[in-house]
Amino acid sequence: MSLGALLLASLNVTLPVFVMVFIGYLLRRLAWIDYAFVTTASQLVFRGTMPVLIFLSIIRADLDATLNPALLAFFALATLCSFLASWGWAVLRVPYADRGSCIQGAFRGNCGIVGLALAAGMYGEAGLSTGGLLLGVVILTYNAFSVVALASHQPGRSANWRSIFTHIVRNPLILAVVAAVPVAALEVELPIWLVTSAGYFASLTLPLALICVGATLSLRSVKVSGGLAFETSLMKMVALPALATGAAWLVGFEGRELGVLFLFFASPTAAAAFVMAKAMGGNATLTANIIALSTLMASVTITLGAFGLKAAGLI
Repeated sequence: MSLGALLLASLNVTLPVFVMVFIGYLLRRLAWIDYAFVTTASQLVFRGTMPVLIFLSIIRADLDATLNPALLAFFALATLCSFLASWGWAVLRVPYADRGSCIQGAFRGNCGIVGLALAAGMYGEAGLSTGGLLLGVVILTYNAFSVVALASHQPGRSANWRSIFTHIVRNPLILAVVAAVPVAALEVELPIWLVTSAGYFASLTLPLALICVGATLSLRSVKVSGGLAFETSLMKMVALPALATGAAWLVGFEGRELGVLFLFFASPTAAAAFVMAKAMGGNATLTANIIALSTLMASVTITLGAFGLKAAGLI
């Protein structure tokens, strides 16, 4: 395949995702949707459609091919290393009061929406099932590490670990994974009408979630953001994905598994980072700027990264 064809193949995966994000931004600017819609739609995705999508993708998958404990363990380890690297960078480059927000912004990716959508675009149902299993690790590690980062840099504040643990074990995405794995392992046959209806409901997930991401983008925030937000976004979108993907290749991952790992590592900063920063007294404005900048960068960095990996024959 020529380099031009490889680039086109990469664009065919990434552009539909970011076009939906742009549509969300445009709809918000035209006042066709408002923040009340975004709030309601986000809750619908988080509590309903995405858990169903993950459940269906796992029960339809061949677990012998997709359930790879080594992959899950590597992703957890890579997330820990990214978290520690972000912390070390922040100690050297970031004022103390902003460190928690920058650490979270640098390592916490939007895997549940952007990463999963890209995995589905590149690998179809297999990408969804692999990504769905990884989301269990994502939710556990990202929430726990974010709390540590934010609590550690807010004098007088401490993490309520019991509340955090309760929040994690009740997370609908984790519950979907827990419910789906035994159904898939036991090869339980669900009624066709139920699977079809669930499929209709689950199909709302990615377009609705991506529209919500676009609707929350603020170019005004990007314009006023300083070098700190830009530097954090470069850490999130360039430095850490390159290091983590390189490490994955060195330890032996290739093909679909390496591709999904790259897409998850390279996802822009998660919108949930803003909610947590605001709740725990972090710099919410800085976090919003990082989210906006990293999302804008993602259309370029992910496309070029996927193109490079395809050209090298690694995915």
